[in-house]
Amino acid sequence: MMPNPSFPFDARPDKPEEACGVFGIYAPNEDVAKLTYFGLYALQHRGQESAGIATFQGNRVHSYKDMGLVSRVFNEDILKKLPGDLAIGHNRYSTTGSSHVRNAQPALVETRLGTLALSHNGNLVNTRELREELDRRSCDFVTSSDSEAIALAIGTEVDSGKDWTEAIVSALKLCRGAFSLTIGTPIGVFGTRDPNGVRPLVLGTIETDTPEDGYVFASETCGLDIIGARYLRSVRPGELILVNENGLSSLQWADNSSPKLCVFEMIYFARPDSVMNAESLYSYRMRIGTVLAKESPADVDLVIGVPDSGIPAAIGYSRESGISYAEGLIKNRYVGRTFIQPTQHMRESGIRMKLNPLKDVLEGQRIVIVDDSIVRGTTSRKLVKALREAGALEVHMRVSSPPVTHPCFYGIDTDDQEQLIAATKSIESIRAQIGVDSLAYLSWQGMLEATGQDPSSFCSACFTGSYPIEIPDRLKQSKLMLETTR
Repeated sequence: MMPNPSFPFDARPDKPEEACGVFGIYAPNEDVAKLTYFGLYALQHRGQESAGIATFQGNRVHSYKDMGLVSRVFNEDILKKLPGDLAIGHNRYSTTGSSHVRNAQPALVETRLGTLALSHNGNLVNTRELREELDRRSCDFVTSSDSEAIALAIGTEVDSGKDWTEAIVSALKLCRGAFSLTIGTPIGVFGTRDPNGVRPLVLGTIETDTPEDGYVFASETCGLDIIGARYLRSVRPGELILVNENGLSSLQWADNSSPKLCVFEMIYFARPDSVMNAESLYSYRMRIGTVLAKESPADVDLVIGVPDSGIPAAIGYSRESGISYAEGLIKNRYVGRTFIQPTQHMRESGIRMKLNPLKDVLEGQRIVIVDDSIVRGTTSRKLVKALREAGALEVHMRVSSPPVTHPCFYGIDTDDQEQLIAATKSIESIRAQIGVDSLAYLSWQGMLEATGQDPSSFCSACFTGSYPIEIPDRLKQSKLMLETTR
């Protein structure tokens, strides 16, 4: 989902933008560039701004990256020019660094041991301090991204005499914030997560034309499924894994690791067919819909969901409540970026370009519409208006997450706090502003208990303001209001 201020209909403007997608593979005698392409294709939902692949053929590195979707950046001719036994790839949504091809990843850095290529999902919270340290080391920056800073930090550690593993560990200990990384080097592919594991990273195996299996890293298991790789496990918070011709080796580099997976990954960002905590996210999203129905029932005729991320919760709500589920909104799946300006009339009815109501389903019905979140409220207001114009007698909204009251500093591009509708308005005020007959959110406790995991193993800072990784005051002041009025 890529922001485009000149055209308000090419995404869901009421939602926070996605994190990036990272991929890494070691598979001798296989077309690793093409496998990486398909892995990135499956992870396209995590970022549509730019895409890139770097392959390693011994000490030679081949890379290509550009702005746009994976299918537009790469073709058969380009992929043929990316030979090798190992590769890393990246889909980018910019959270730090401007939207420019120079900030596309993988980031490449030359060292005394050869080239390294790095793909990063997440955000550092100490980028300024890290860049100041790298300035003291006489590093030359090409981009404005924190990802390049991580790559340069590894490069300087290599050039100081360390081997690849020692250098990566030393550099990671300079970084604070959220980072899931795939790192290509002449000796193999590394995968690692920050000590809190805020952003996901999984490991799988893939059959090759050699006696040994290859290995694959991906942000989500859907990136493994598409190429026929078998899911092994998640990379642990604070773990560094190296895969190469010697197999797999693991090092726990962070002594203070404490799992804090972003719970919004489970609610919205990750694909519903991806597996987290030993089940598909589709199952989890249905379950929070069930909890939502118990917590906030509605006297209505139909349950509908907002495509696509609200549908599993809507089905769960329907099953628990016994109220019939129906498709009340049809999504245009071919709406992408465009620079053709809509007419003023189209702007006023903007939601229909993305979602169109089914009048014969909705007319004369009292409905409850289930969505995964309300962030700014702009899309919700347009959606409710369209449902009423389609003939719905009553429109009630249920949200399968708590109110979003605080911005994210860990790799999700939410607005400043004053732009988050729940940070400044009560639920009753939000109800009136978006124009529904009733409004209810899933409780924080219900959201976490439905995971079936230890509630303390998730980051839910966007709902609570309790940030697991300390945020510097200068960053807080840039996004947080000094005083919250509810």
